[in-house]
Amino acid sequence: MRSLMVAVLAVSGCGKLEQVGRAPEFTGLEGTDQHYAMYSAALPEDVPAGTASDGSSLWTGGTDSLFGDRRAAQRGDILTVVIEIDDSASISNSTGRSRNGKINGGVTDLLGIPQKLDGALPDGASMADAVNMDSSSTFKGQGSVARKEKLTLRVAATVVEELPNGVLRIEGQQEVRVNFEMRELIVTGYVRPNDISRQNEITYDKIAGARIAYGGRGQITDVQQPTYGQQVADIVMPF
Repeated sequence: MRSLMVAVLAVSGCGKLEQVGRAPEFTGLEGTDQHYAMYSAALPEDVPAGTASDGSSLWTGGTDSLFGDRRAAQRGDILTVVIEIDDSASISNSTGRSRNGKINGGVTDLLGIPQKLDGALPDGASMADAVNMDSSSTFKGQGSVARKEKLTLRVAATVVEELPNGVLRIEGQQEVRVNFEMRELIVTGYVRPNDISRQNEITYDKIAGARIAYGGRGQITDVQQPTYGQQVADIVMPF
């Protein structure tokens, strides 16, 4: 058993030991959906017929807009996700309950049976009060929740899939390394092309199924986290 614990600790700490004296490494983009969408050419739905333009005109028959639409619309396109979260919530609940009950019952004369039983009972005992019961119940509960979150970020995301209904699935990762600390930002979700602004931006509240992760890894983060032994002890120990 002891050898098994040593092996587990050695395997779990192997990855950490490799980073001793080194800065956290960036996560590679190769093999991700974002990398595949950027480097794979999507097949066109149809081939527009070629139309010749007038010699003196800058407008061709196949152009939808004079200035063009720069918004992300297909796989491989890039758009900017604007994250501005400023939420606060305050909840307070209080519950109180109280109940009192009392029951008294006496058997003073029942064919002389109580009197006969009194002679067999110890001194001071009597069957005059055969039943006597008191009950009391009191309950009080109180709870409160106070939360405030504020986050302002901007990250570029890539359209990794175009669904049959026209909805776009986006995915974006951003990593910034400062000294020996890595800051990570991940955004995924589904957006409608119509919700993308003319500036090719979309706010987080218009992303369906949004998954936003903001955190870091490195020496400072490791110090702020409890050790593996402490985490296991918190789960296993019942006290």
